[in-house]
Formats: sequence, C-alpha cells, structure tokens
Amino acid sequence: MVTVYLALGSNLGERQVYMQRAVQEMAALGCTERIAPLYESAPYGERAQPAFLNSALGLATSLTPQALLNGLKTIEQKLGRKARRRWGPREIDLDIIFFGQEMVQEAGLTIPHYDYRRRRFVLQPLADIAPDFIAPDTRLPLWRLLADCPDTTPLKPLQNNWMTDDAQL
Repeated sequence: MVTVYLALGSNLGERQVYMQRAVQEMAALGCTERIAPLYESAPYGERAQPAFLNSALGLATSLTPQALLNGLKTIEQKLGRKARRRWGPREIDLDIIFFGQEMVQEAGLTIPHYDYRRRRFVLQPLADIAPDFIAPDTRLPLWRLLADCPDTTPLKPLQNNWMTDDAQL
C-alpha cells in the first residue's frame, strides 16, 4: 500500500454533495486516511465561472498510478462530470497530486501534478493534512511549498468535518 494525495474540487450544482459522493466512491480505490478541511476559492485560469469548493485527501491504495487515474475518471463520470473546455466549470474534479514518492511521466499522467506548486487551493488543503510530507520533485515539505507559493488568491475556510452526515454550509 502507498499513500497518495488527491485534490478535489467542484464549482457546479451541489458542490459539497459532489465532493462527498466522490470521497464515498473512493472506498473502492483504497482506504481514506485523512481529509482536509473544505475551502472556497476563486476559479483558476478562466475567471468567469462560479467559485470552487476545494479539499484534499490522503488515500492508502494498492493500485498502480494508471489504475488509480482510471478509477478517479470513472468516479468523475459516474457523478456526471461533463467534458468542457480546459479550466472551465466542472461538477467534480479529482487530481492525483502525489503517489507516495513516485515520479511518473506517462501519456495523460504526470505525478507530481505538473502545476501544484503554483496553486494555493491545492497546497493549503494538502498542507493541512500532511504538512511534513516531502514532495518528491522539490525535496521540500508541503508547509514550505505553501509558504513559498506565488498564488496569493485568498481561500475562504468553510468547514473542517465536511464529510459528516450533518455537515452543512
């Protein structure tokens, strides 16, 4: 088993419900170890769209990187994600940021995620659950990468235990 770190986001429809259902579906891919608080952030890239909810989680899995990616894409499809333009709105977005200490460069899959260091909405939730995790590409802990992040877009903390049944925004 390896611990992988995933980023979750949603900015369409019942955003929190999409994210909760995605986490529930991930039980088929491994065992959730930690879930970050829920944040709201401005959209990245294309700004003319609704705000995102963002979080992250640590998942222990025995899958290969490609099998995990396939499983995440299946979850996105099952939850109704529609194909749209790059950086456009989405019902659910699930990204592999780290796969243990592995570095992967394959068609359609780059781990660590190619742009994670420039995205506060990715780094903050990851640093919340694994501040001392050493990123394999920089050899720096997540808390340091967050402190050095060039993205100064504010994140609005919303909820710590958003996966509970009584969680409400």
